[in-house]
Amino acid sequence: MTQTQDLIEQYGPREAMEYDVVIVGGGPAGLSAAIRLKQLAAEQNREVSVCVLEKGSEIGAHILSGAVMDPIAMNELFPNWKEMGAPLDTAVTEDRFMFLTEQKAYKTPEWALPACFQNHGNYVISLANVVRWLGQQAESLGVEIFPGFPAAEVLYNDDGSVKGVATGNMGIDRHGNPTDSFQLGMELHAKYTFFAEGARGHLGKQLMSKFELNKGRDPQTYAIGIKELWEIDPAKHKPGLVIHTAGWPLDADTYGGSFLYHMDNNQVAVGFVVGLAYQNPYLSPYEEFQRYKTHPEIRKFFEGGKRISYGARALVAGGLQSLPKLTFPGGVLIGCDAGFLNASRIKGSHAAIKTGMMAAEAAFAALGENRQYDELTAFPEAFEKSWLKEELYKGRNFKPFMTQGLYKGTLMVGIDQVLFKGKAPWTLRHKHADHECLRPASDFQPIQYPKPDGKLTFDRLSSVFISNTNHAEEQPAHLTLKDPTVPVKINLAKYAGPEQRYCPAGVYEYVKNDAGDERLQINAQNCVHCKTCDIKDPTQNIVWVTPEGGGGPNYPNM
Repeated sequence: MTQTQDLIEQYGPREAMEYDVVIVGGGPAGLSAAIRLKQLAAEQNREVSVCVLEKGSEIGAHILSGAVMDPIAMNELFPNWKEMGAPLDTAVTEDRFMFLTEQKAYKTPEWALPACFQNHGNYVISLANVVRWLGQQAESLGVEIFPGFPAAEVLYNDDGSVKGVATGNMGIDRHGNPTDSFQLGMELHAKYTFFAEGARGHLGKQLMSKFELNKGRDPQTYAIGIKELWEIDPAKHKPGLVIHTAGWPLDADTYGGSFLYHMDNNQVAVGFVVGLAYQNPYLSPYEEFQRYKTHPEIRKFFEGGKRISYGARALVAGGLQSLPKLTFPGGVLIGCDAGFLNASRIKGSHAAIKTGMMAAEAAFAALGENRQYDELTAFPEAFEKSWLKEELYKGRNFKPFMTQGLYKGTLMVGIDQVLFKGKAPWTLRHKHADHECLRPASDFQPIQYPKPDGKLTFDRLSSVFISNTNHAEEQPAHLTLKDPTVPVKINLAKYAGPEQRYCPAGVYEYVKNDAGDERLQINAQNCVHCKTCDIKDPTQNIVWVTPEGGGGPNYPNM
């Protein structure tokens, strides 16, 4: 019997609420699905009840992305979004793609840029603010939104179909005991449940396992994106300038690169992405990002500026080859929970919106036929005929090529994208999950990273502070270990404790007790919910579960 079942025995049954559709996750996919359901209901004068559960303290609190948005899906969802005041305010004015060495930058001529790297017609945005705007539109249409309520458990009918979800219990102390403020979670039942949790969704992972949704698919592959928001000298600010780089500080065998986007109000979003298939356990994506900012071509933008926010999030990058089966009895996976990001374009929000809309249209038709708990096969059928499928097909070889090394990968991507325009007669495969790629520390030398200067480069804890991250101090740790002996016996002994370096928030550290023995200390209160540990842990011993409602970062403009 689980702890929750014990508590239900003790405190009585959980309250339940009934809806036509329950959506887990208040990001672009989940909110677009909710909006489209309500739009269709209004058009046909039907009643459809829809609710959205969001684990962040408010809509947008946990949303972090570069971001440059292609408005193609927004045009479909709200053709008059400009008149409605959607916060897509800064049109892209210039694309720069540079290859960096330690001291120099080599700009790629515009004529040589593949179409996937061209951003004219797109917008530099704060995805968090776009999502807040989508939340307002959803509520105005009658969607019920519950921020601060993470979906912690999938509920099933007797026949195995998904019945809905339950929110986490509140008021549990760190030892798992109810406190005076204890409250049982609530059940939300639905005819169809949409899972839109973003990359490496906690419940999506469970559903993929239960329904074997990954059977016959390539392993999913991920990257970690680390981002800062700066206010810079107005004289250096160029609204709409979009810069991407590859090369230094990463070695040629490690997949990754940077983005630097000039927003409005003299703000610049800067970030670094490292593919989580990297091999060297001494590599620290966070430290590589800090080092990147010291490049002469990059640091010039930030001198005299001020860092105002920080965050990190895993992003899904496997593309078409790694897409799971999207449907199962009673529900669907949408957005990055399924893996729809287009790594070749460094974009996912337009794909998330489109998948939310297609799933909504499938559910609306099914509800009109008085169906429930079955598979919404019209959703994957619509995807197969969509512009999104065509776009992901064109970009399918980008990530597999780029993981073969910077120089070979760049050449092959150029041939694939420029010569064949993404329609080459080959499809490369992803052969290994990211956690399988880490090699023993004995194969490498430790990397000596420079100390932060507090002006351009910073330590982790000062960074976490400006992410506004907070978790109730007494709650159970939401970063759990299947076997508490594995970190020291395997991770430290064989891989030199890689969780100390791949975590961008200082959650994991090895400390010695009085006898000199080492143990893994988990500072869960620092967690920014990036999910990197759940992905990269070499033995898959770390499992991320939902913390108490509202915990985590509170991103203002990310």
